Amino acid sequence: QVQFVESGGGLVQPGGSLRLSCAASKIISSFFGMYWYRQAPKNERELVALITSRGSTNYADSVKGRFTISRDTNTLYLKMNSLKPEETAVYYCNARERVGAQLGTWGQGTQVTDSS
Repeated sequence: QVQFVESGGGLVQPGGSLRLSCAASKIISSFFGMYWYRQAPKNERELVALITSRGSTNYADSVKGRFTISRDTNTLYLKMNSLKPEETAVYYCNARERVGAQLGTWGQGTQVTDSS
C-alpha cells in the first residue's frame, strides 16, 4: 500500500494561512483519487478536500473558497487560507490508487493549531 508523510502544519493565527504537503511513497499523478482529511479533538476524521486523476476537485462546504488542493508527481498539497480557530486539527492525506481500492496506510498527520 502507498504510504504518506504529511508536513507543513504549525501554529497559526485566525485568518492566517498554511500550506500542507503530503509526500507519497509512489507516483500519485495517476491515482484515482487523493484526499485530505482532518480530525479535531473528540471528533471523527472528516474529509476536507479531494482531487481526482483528471484534476477535478471537491471540497467540504465549510472550506470552499478558502482551501485549495493540488498535486504534482508524488506530492499532494493543501493551501489553507482564512483559517478559523475551530479548524485546529490533525490533517492527514490518503489516496485510492484505482476505482474500488482501499485507502492507503494512514500517516501520522500534521498538526494545525490556532495560536490565539
